[in-house]
Amino acid sequence: MIAETVCSAVSAAGLGIAVVTAYRRRFLAAARIAAYSLVPVGLVMTGVVGWLSDTALSPTAWAGFGVLGAAWLLFATTRAVERRRSGASTERGAAAGTGSIHPGTTAPASSTPALRQGRGNGPAQGQPQGRNQGKSPASGDDFSDIEAILKKHGI
Repeated sequence: MIAETVCSAVSAAGLGIAVVTAYRRRFLAAARIAAYSLVPVGLVMTGVVGWLSDTALSPTAWAGFGVLGAAWLLFATTRAVERRRSGASTERGAAAGTGSIHPGTTAPASSTPALRQGRGNGPAQGQPQGRNQGKSPASGDDFSDIEAILKKHGI
């Protein structure tokens, strides 16, 4: 009975705020506030509020929530143990198969980047010789189009 009274009071207050908002010619906001204000009354009329208040004050319902929580905890624990066991066997198999101590690690980086190893003063294999002949790739030609765009915009 108290829950229904509180919901009705909240709805009445919300509708009052919606009227004041509509008086200020903010009709869209007023309609939205009115919609939110009608939700508690609708919940009371459908019986949801009564069901929730009966459930919240019932020791049997709280015991049921406790049992559900314990079941969820058991599921989560067994899942974590299962993942840990399958992960450990996968690590052992990967370490034995690849000869690596730590699976998933990579070789250390080389001292010379791979992009610079094949570059010389002449053109690369398969590249036509007419266009970039005599220009070094490190001279900034790679970014000439980007520089032109930046200059165009005054940057």
